[in-house]
Amino acid sequence: MSTLTITTIQSNLHWEDKAANLQQFEEKIRALQQRTEVVVLPEMFSTGFSMNAEKLAEKMDGPSVAWMKKLSAERKIILTGSLIIEEEGNFYNRLVWMLPNGQYGYYDKRHLFAYGQEDQHYSPGHKRLIASVKGWKINLLVCYDLRFPVWSRQKPAASSLADLVASELEARDLPMPPPEEAGSSIIDATPEYDVLIYVANWPEKRNHAWKTLLQARAIENQCYVVGVNRVGTDGMGHYYCGDSMVVDAMGAPVYTKSHDEDVFTITLQKESLEEVRNKLPFLKDADRFILA
Repeated sequence: MSTLTITTIQSNLHWEDKAANLQQFEEKIRALQQRTEVVVLPEMFSTGFSMNAEKLAEKMDGPSVAWMKKLSAERKIILTGSLIIEEEGNFYNRLVWMLPNGQYGYYDKRHLFAYGQEDQHYSPGHKRLIASVKGWKINLLVCYDLRFPVWSRQKPAASSLADLVASELEARDLPMPPPEEAGSSIIDATPEYDVLIYVANWPEKRNHAWKTLLQARAIENQCYVVGVNRVGTDGMGHYYCGDSMVVDAMGAPVYTKSHDEDVFTITLQKESLEEVRNKLPFLKDADRFILA
C-alpha cells in the first residue's frame, strides 16, 4: 500500500504584509529536514483573514502564486494554501494546489463567512477540487466550509445512475425519462477521496467547534482529515490558538498543537485507511444525493 507524507505549518501571520509572510514561510519550508510531499499553509497565508480585498488581491500570475511555483519546484513539493485572488473584477478566497512542475489546480471557497462580512467582499466558488497524488485522492476545502458537511460528503456508493436521476427528478416534481435516457450504469463504489484538507483562520473562541467538526468529517467520510490553522492575534484583534490537527479515519486525533507555532510532518498509511473501510463498510449505506 502507498504512503503520503504531509507537512503542516501552523504559524502566526503578519497582518496584510505579504513580503513578511512569504519570507517566514519560505524560511520554515527551507528548514525542513524530513522528506515531505505536500506542505500545507493556513488560509490567506500571505495576508491574514482580511476583508481589504481590493488592496491586497493579486492575479494568478502575481508575485504570491509565482512564489509558490518557485518554491514548489525548488523543494520538489506540492505546496497549498489560500490567498486573495482577483479575476474578471471578482475577488476570491482561493486555495491553490501548486505542483513542482508548475502546473496547479485551485478551489474557490464555497461558503463565505457572512458573520465576518466575507460574503460582502468575495465571490463564492461552485466547484470542488479533488487532487490526485500517488493514487491518493485529496479533497481541498477552506475554513468555514467545515461547518457544511454535505459539501465535503463522499459521493454515493454502489448506487445506479438511474436511481439517482429518478430521486432528483422526483424531488423536483419532474417526469421520469425513458429508461434508456435515464441511464443504468453503476457508480463506482470506491470512495471519492482519501484525505480531506481544511486550511483555516479559525478563532480560538470557536475552537471547540473546529476540533469537533474535524473529527466528525473524518468519521462520516472514513478518511484522514488534516486541518491547518494559524496562531496569534490578527489586525482585527481576533486571537487564534491554532489547534491544527491530523485525524485518522476513526476520528482519533494523531496530532494536534495549540497556541504555539509548529511545523509537523506525518506519513499517512493507505493500508490503515483501507483496513477501516473494509472492516467497517459504512459508506455503502450512505444516503444518495446529487450536489447542485
